[in-house]
Amino acid sequence: MAWLYIISTNNAETVYNAVRLANVSLSKGKEVNMFMLGKGVEFNDISSENFDVNGQIEEFYSRGGELIV
Repeated sequence: MAWLYIISTNNAETVYNAVRLANVSLSKGKEVNMFMLGKGVEFNDISSENFDVNGQIEEFYSRGGELIV
């Protein structure tokens, strides 16, 4: 079964946790796609010391996830 995560916010904590959840799904063998829309397309600019969004996105790619922007 494939999973789709839709992210439409640029809140760093929310995006970080959504991508973490997507990474857990990938680690469980699920097919995962993420779709960024609205303010979600700003995900590259919202990483912080507390919420490493870019690190989670890199892990997402390395696990085989597909990101649609």
